[in-house]
Amino acid sequence: MAASPPADRFEPMLTREDCLALDAADPLAAKRDEFAMPEGVIYLDGNSLGIPPKAALARLKQCAEEEWAQGLIRSWNDAGWIDLPQTLGAKLARLMGVDADEVLAVDAVTLNLFKLAGALLGRNPGGIAAEQGEFPTDNHVMEGLSRFTGSAMHRVAPGTRPKDLPDGVTVFIKSGVHYRSAEISDFEGYEREAAERGLAIVWDLSHATGLVDLKLKAWGAKYAVGCGYKFLSGGPGAPAFLYCHRDEIGSLEHPIPGWLGHKRPFGFEDAYEPAASIVRWRTSTPPILGLAALDGAVSVYDDVDMADVEAKARKLGDVFIARTQSLGLDIACAGMGERRGGHVVIAHDDGYAIVQALIARGIIGDFREPNIMRFGFNPLYNGYAEVFDAAQALAEVIETRAWDTPEFTQRKAVT
Repeated sequence: MAASPPADRFEPMLTREDCLALDAADPLAAKRDEFAMPEGVIYLDGNSLGIPPKAALARLKQCAEEEWAQGLIRSWNDAGWIDLPQTLGAKLARLMGVDADEVLAVDAVTLNLFKLAGALLGRNPGGIAAEQGEFPTDNHVMEGLSRFTGSAMHRVAPGTRPKDLPDGVTVFIKSGVHYRSAEISDFEGYEREAAERGLAIVWDLSHATGLVDLKLKAWGAKYAVGCGYKFLSGGPGAPAFLYCHRDEIGSLEHPIPGWLGHKRPFGFEDAYEPAASIVRWRTSTPPILGLAALDGAVSVYDDVDMADVEAKARKLGDVFIARTQSLGLDIACAGMGERRGGHVVIAHDDGYAIVQALIARGIIGDFREPNIMRFGFNPLYNGYAEVFDAAQALAEVIETRAWDTPEFTQRKAVT
């Protein structure tokens, strides 16, 4: 008799009825009701901008209409505005597998990359490395930092491990989940090799936080940044966050010091004395409305097991791939049953037009040059049956060439 498959193995369901059964048994199914779901839309672009949680909209309304409009200046203290970067950071820390006092909700990913990498180069001068094909801002900001510091900038081949980086590299920028391929990085293995080489990795968690069951501290990771508007659903341009291991904070000099990172910010002193805690990574006055929306959004994770989230994301992707694999498509990410992030990537020469044709049918994915279609699945609000329906629509569009009209083939700005 053949051995039974592992309990966590997912056998792809190829009928809609099977997917409805999966939805009925889904431990995360009730979470969908906590989001302001648009009618008539299957939204598969949560890897770029998440659907707003109702709690985020309510928190934003409260912050604007009560705390700002009524409390005015008093709300910096009475509503806890001044500490919101830390209190929100503590909530994010749970999703990252680190301690509550090691994360700060602050600034944007680009700025946080600059701050951490700049501080690390200040402590341990050397070269900077980032992968070719990494998310553009990661390369761009490191290129700028190399010009300012005189550090060598190395663009290494995708998949280059820390042990194989050029001599002299002391800072390596690496995505936890790659924005194109959806590959989940080998966090623990990379950190082990980095420690042996004496270099630091700054992880970009923009496509990982809120999706992957992260255990950064257990894996040995000490530095990370990420954004709040993708799987965390914190709203367009939502604030980012920065993680720095507690033991490293005191030995790093913030390259963009500002008054709120001061040990005594309301002492209004000319000389800068950094705070001893994660607070030193603050620079300027925090954007309270954006932080409030993200604070509300993150609350939907309060009772969620991130292992369930990551597992469902992979299963949703399996349903999508299983339904479309007979089309002979170029699946440019990990296949069925394999570990991947929250999106499926398909390469197609007519990808732009195909995505536009799907959008016209109310199925929203996204396109990345030159030929990449991405379909992102947020396990908190996407269900198996609707993913099956989206894959069915993709098959119909391709098989009937419904995309082959000027309406869809004429290029427009892509976000």
